[in-house]
Amino acid sequence: MEILQIVGIALVATFLALIVKEQKPNFAFLLIVFVGCAIFLFLVDQIYAIFQMLQKIAVNANVNLIYVETILKIIGIAYIAEFAAQITKDAGQGAIASKIELGGKILILAMAIPILTVMIETIIQLIPN
Repeated sequence: MEILQIVGIALVATFLALIVKEQKPNFAFLLIVFVGCAIFLFLVDQIYAIFQMLQKIAVNANVNLIYVETILKIIGIAYIAEFAAQITKDAGQGAIASKIELGGKILILAMAIPILTVMIETIIQLIPN
């Protein structure tokens, strides 16, 4: 049960951060960032397996892999932007966090335009003249 390992590490880090924060707030923040990155790296294998499974499904369904890759990149941008925004919020920089979220949303929109274009073209072709 990987979730128990993640929760265990997170709880231990939280308690340590609370203890260290009284004496050295900078070290507490670095501990939280380190544990967050460690949890993310712990999940990389699962993320890779999900990507492989989605690509296999796309190949079996005869879906153009460019669209699947774009969707996976969009999902990656969303997760990375959320992760970075949470870290900056933890550091007390809410304004920067909101800018990270805005940047992620704009990048997602920019990457989604080709997919939206294909969807609109497909819908227009389905409408009888």
